[in-house]
Amino acid sequence: MKTFIIAAITADGFIGRDSGHTADWTGGEDKKLFVRLTKEAGVMIMGRRTFDTIGRALPGRRTIVYTGQPASVTIKDIEATNEKPAALLKRLEREGNQTVAICGGASIYDLFLRAELVDEMYLTVTPRLFGKGLPLFTSTLDVSLRLLESTLLADGSILLHYAVLK
Repeated sequence: MKTFIIAAITADGFIGRDSGHTADWTGGEDKKLFVRLTKEAGVMIMGRRTFDTIGRALPGRRTIVYTGQPASVTIKDIEATNEKPAALLKRLEREGNQTVAICGGASIYDLFLRAELVDEMYLTVTPRLFGKGLPLFTSTLDVSLRLLESTLLADGSILLHYAVLK
């Protein structure tokens, strides 16, 4: 199973101003990329706070929300879990899924990277600065990446596509 992280970051490395900040600061190109890649994957995994910024199922994708209280997520067409990352991915693979998009936030990115379950990363670096805010990751990591592709997007953002070296 292929698992990738997809994130938009400011030029100074933040995914938001705070935990409730929506992705309204990213450009249209990033939003199109998110839709395309997550629809191709078919399955999106995100944390509860990230999901709360969206608040609904997105068309054409299965949404799984990580939360300590799965029973508290009662929105139609949304699954909630607190399974360990490896167990969740094994279950999804048994169900016939081939690709999964990890859609944030920082603690969910950490969770899957620390478990060595991430194969690739798509990072859209936007031409914005927040100065402070939510970092891409919540803890110290030591993960090597290999650049697969870099693309200048029409709105001045740069898409960086990396392989995660294991």
